[in-house]
Amino acid sequence: MPEVIAAEWFRIKTNDSRLSATVIRVGVAMPRLFTGIEIPPEIAGTLATMRGGLPGARWAEPSDYHITLRFIGDIDRHTASEIAELLSELQSDPPEIRVTGLDTFGGARPHAVFAAIDNSRPLNELQGEHERLVRRAGVAPERRKFTPHVTLARLRSPSVLDVADYLATRGGFRAMTFKPQRFVLYSAREKVGGGPYVVEAAYPF
Repeated sequence: MPEVIAAEWFRIKTNDSRLSATVIRVGVAMPRLFTGIEIPPEIAGTLATMRGGLPGARWAEPSDYHITLRFIGDIDRHTASEIAELLSELQSDPPEIRVTGLDTFGGARPHAVFAAIDNSRPLNELQGEHERLVRRAGVAPERRKFTPHVTLARLRSPSVLDVADYLATRGGFRAMTFKPQRFVLYSAREKVGGGPYVVEAAYPF
């Protein structure tokens, strides 16, 4: 169990004007951090129309839709501050993000419904820079392959037939594209996966 720390605010020591949020908030428990890209409201609204019609699904709130770039996890406040500062060093053009359709994780035992994201070279390069910077702060390497996606629902003991029917009836939307204006450092307060998520710092492209 991670240690409990006192609630406080602390400043990121940086002279980089690109860092639009220079204060990071740490709550009563050690933050579960990750970096990501926010989904614009118009695209989130389209994805939100895919909610419902699947027994056993716990649907994410559209305001929490995001693409995870690097999951960091529970870390101490010093490391959190260091990561926030290191991320301000990143220089990158915004990658074009293309939402291509719906799919599930878990194969024959599906456990999540997600909107798939085109795994483009610019997006992979951005994710690779996040990986490099997080490792510089002493965080262990990520062992999972980067699979960009937007989680729409987490599933509990679903029927495979129900999931197949859901995908067949809701998977036909046209691809949607956007260019993000920033990437962010998120925290999650719950012990189990899912929101609400808090933007701790934002970094314009």
